[in-house]
Amino acid sequence: MNWAFLQGLLSGVNKYSTAFGRVWLSIVFLFRVMVFVVAAEKVWGDEQKDFKCNTAQPGCHNVCYDHFFPVSHVRLWALQLIFVTCPSLLVVMHVAYREDRERKNRLKYGDDCRRLYQNTGKKRGGLWWTYVLTLVFKIGVDATFVYLLYHIYEGYDFPSLIKCQQKPCPNTVDCFIARPTEKRIFTIFMVVTSLVCIFLSIIEILYLVGKRCRECFAAGHHTHHPMTNNISSGSHLMESSTLKRVPKCTPETPAPSYSSAIS
Repeated sequence: MNWAFLQGLLSGVNKYSTAFGRVWLSIVFLFRVMVFVVAAEKVWGDEQKDFKCNTAQPGCHNVCYDHFFPVSHVRLWALQLIFVTCPSLLVVMHVAYREDRERKNRLKYGDDCRRLYQNTGKKRGGLWWTYVLTLVFKIGVDATFVYLLYHIYEGYDFPSLIKCQQKPCPNTVDCFIARPTEKRIFTIFMVVTSLVCIFLSIIEILYLVGKRCRECFAAGHHTHHPMTNNISSGSHLMESSTLKRVPKCTPETPAPSYSSAIS
């Protein structure tokens, strides 16, 4: 399977991501995609051919393999990587939509017209919601596949010996998995990297929400501050005008005394 398109996708969305998003992309590409392509596919190889049972009963081998491995680990991880990386394409498409709107607006009203977006790649408005929803979707995908892997295979262990009692096996048959220890190590590695990616996505959501709340609070504070200044300056002007209208107090001429009047 060719994973080159995923590399291009991850490289394109990297410039629109936060610091946590870039770390997430690095882990996905280096520790999940590269390990999957370089090592995991070769470790599993032809799983059904390497699955051995100590019986020659026709159909018993196939039934036992299908019972213990209903879905291949490699194919399950391939679906997981596809579903977890494709939502990043929505962010790139949303930015491309903004750039197209900006281009059409300039063609219609000229280059000196008012811009629709100060920065088409800045996470504001609808792009902010698109980015957050993609993070939620990534968390859901990784958590779902980690649970499916545990539920389908009843854990992340690969026993060396498997007892099979499925029909048409004549009795309890011993079956053996090729390279069980190596497969166990790679399975635990992929599960741990998935959990790390879930943790990083949660941290990134908290970071985006906290940053947005802080900006809203700062904008509200700046809006309230000029209003307070205007009110205080208005009251100061009213007080000064009132003081100007008050007449100056002049000393009154005292009334003549009674003795002076008679004389």
